[in-house]
Amino acid sequence: MLKKLAHASYKHRWIVLAIWVSLLVGINYAAIHYGDRFSSQFRTSNTDSQQAVDILQEKFPAFAGGTGQVVYKASAGVTDPAVSAGMQGMFEKIQKVPHVLAVVSPYSPVGATQISKDGQIAYAQIQFNQSGEEVSQDTINQIRDIVANNQVQGVEIDLGGDLFQSQMKPGNSELYGIIAAIFILLISFGSVLAMGLPITMALFGIGIGIAFVKLLSHFVALPDITIELASMIGIGVGIDYALFIVTRYRENLAGGHNPEQAVVKAIDTAGRSVLFAGTTVVISLLGMILIGVGFISGMGIGSAATVLITMVASVTLLPAILGFVGLKIDSLRLPHFGRTKTKEHSVWYRWSRFLQRNPWPAMVLSLGFLLILTIPLFSMRLGSSDASSRPTSDPTRRAYDLIGQGFGVGTNGPLLVVAELPKDQGQGMAELAQFKAKLATTPGVQSVTPPIPNQQMTAAVIQVIPTTSPQDEATSKLIQTIRKEAPANVHVGGITASFDDLADLLQSRLPLFIGIVLLLSFVLLLLVFRSILVPLKAVIMNLLSIGAAYGVLVAVFQWGYGSSLLGLGSTGPIESFVPMIMFAILFGLSMDYEVFLLSRIKEEYDRTGDNATAVADGLNYTARVITAAAAIMVTVFASFVLDNNRVIKEFGLGLAVAVLLDASVVRMILVPSSMELLGKANWWFPKWLQWLPKLHVEGDPEEPVKKSGPKKLGKSRAKR
Repeated sequence: MLKKLAHASYKHRWIVLAIWVSLLVGINYAAIHYGDRFSSQFRTSNTDSQQAVDILQEKFPAFAGGTGQVVYKASAGVTDPAVSAGMQGMFEKIQKVPHVLAVVSPYSPVGATQISKDGQIAYAQIQFNQSGEEVSQDTINQIRDIVANNQVQGVEIDLGGDLFQSQMKPGNSELYGIIAAIFILLISFGSVLAMGLPITMALFGIGIGIAFVKLLSHFVALPDITIELASMIGIGVGIDYALFIVTRYRENLAGGHNPEQAVVKAIDTAGRSVLFAGTTVVISLLGMILIGVGFISGMGIGSAATVLITMVASVTLLPAILGFVGLKIDSLRLPHFGRTKTKEHSVWYRWSRFLQRNPWPAMVLSLGFLLILTIPLFSMRLGSSDASSRPTSDPTRRAYDLIGQGFGVGTNGPLLVVAELPKDQGQGMAELAQFKAKLATTPGVQSVTPPIPNQQMTAAVIQVIPTTSPQDEATSKLIQTIRKEAPANVHVGGITASFDDLADLLQSRLPLFIGIVLLLSFVLLLLVFRSILVPLKAVIMNLLSIGAAYGVLVAVFQWGYGSSLLGLGSTGPIESFVPMIMFAILFGLSMDYEVFLLSRIKEEYDRTGDNATAVADGLNYTARVITAAAAIMVTVFASFVLDNNRVIKEFGLGLAVAVLLDASVVRMILVPSSMELLGKANWWFPKWLQWLPKLHVEGDPEEPVKKSGPKKLGKSRAKR
């Protein structure tokens, strides 16, 4: 089937190119015309915080909407007549913005507690009549404009709350990653034209993928970070997949095939690996739907769609473009770059023989290195970072610091204790008053408001201010303490409690998700290589490389090692969904490198029957391409560490470290040294499993393409 697809794409290259260009233009036009509807809304079914949300939405809509704050500090004091008059005028204008339900001024009787004891800091609470996910960017911008155009002399004013978090201008990280990839491809290929093909594939992939994600946001709950996540993955796999295919195409031309034969053979071999790796990434990303959390499923669907588009472009659009390039693939060469040495003189040949002579030290040292990096993993705490982790250039970070300075850091993340009142409303309110008194003496509680009932007297809310910040582990323990002591009709909600429940939910389901993915990995490799030890070893090493990457994340983001170099604010927990999505992505990428390396080793073993030589030669033949592909992946992922968003930084660093370790320590040291030691046992396959089908990832060697090299093609042209 791939041969037919490659033939058709090559012969009808103008049509294929026109289809892809039309798709690129059309889907981007639709995305611009319809815009996007990104949302961070999520439901955590059967959790205490979700029950609180449901009660608020049904019986207390005023508390269910999104919130924000106008936080300010005045050297003359916030009660100074000039300050209070100027700020009151600002609050009145904000009150008139569409979808603003109320602005609780610190100068009103209700907001009296919103002035600090020293009188220097105050805040006004903005309450929207829509949920935080529904508040439009236009509404946010109108409030920002009011604050910017109504400054009060001698007053420092900032907007607080996640709704007002500043957004980094898109495109910077992607641009840096592509520039780095260009340099690596130039060194690898030594040809400007050959370098341009993987870059073109990546641009088509993310150009269509991002537009598709924007349109998808109208039908699926997608958070806005899905765009950057899709860009990160799309650039990485787009360049990676094209690199494998273009490398094989050049090898086929060098072997005497004409351009069409070289394209078909490249797609039937390297293209199979691309489909295999891409499909596993798509399946594992879509597997996140099983977690049952809306925005987690959305990120999985959006990322999977980008990988799928890039994968299809690699086996259809790339053959068409190669048809236009033909024998000119190595034109515009750069001197001294991209030239391969003979097998015996290459650095990888010498490295493979070194491992062959010293397998034990190589395996022990590489294994020990990965285990050391994995140690911090056992201290990983999943959660959600608060505004203190943002750079001070973000106004919400400055607002967070001002509130913490004036009222205590816990004021940035109040807990909402929500109760459904029984028919005997008097008795219900009396019990809540008793519970409120108990909460006031609970360790870790700074202050508690009296129970506030709704008009129908069917529900009531108590606001609890912790003494610790929203991302502090002590706050999570306080939430659990309140829930243990609360009556059956009382639930703990608020954004802090919701994120805490999400972290618990994902942490409980992460082992099952990883187990299913690893089982799929084992079965696929079992069918490809018909071996027990090869897939078992791959599963263990997959865990090692990803575990080490998790360890680095904990050391940097949770413990703070080197965090200042990344422009981070305070340390905090690892975002609860990052490990799961990282694992889904890295599973497919590591499978790609695993198949590329092991298929060549198996080919050499089947030809010679000598395991030691097969391992050494297989490493020598594939190391250059694997390291080039990994270098591109690492630079692309690492470029996203420059993003202002902490979550994107976590993804960028985690994926970069994991790919670096997988392609260098695991593929170049641990795999060959362990296979050298295992000998022929690598290929043991019990007779009772012989009935299993075999997956052909590297094409059918029994049906080679008939060669007709460039010289013969030249003669035929001469006759014409």
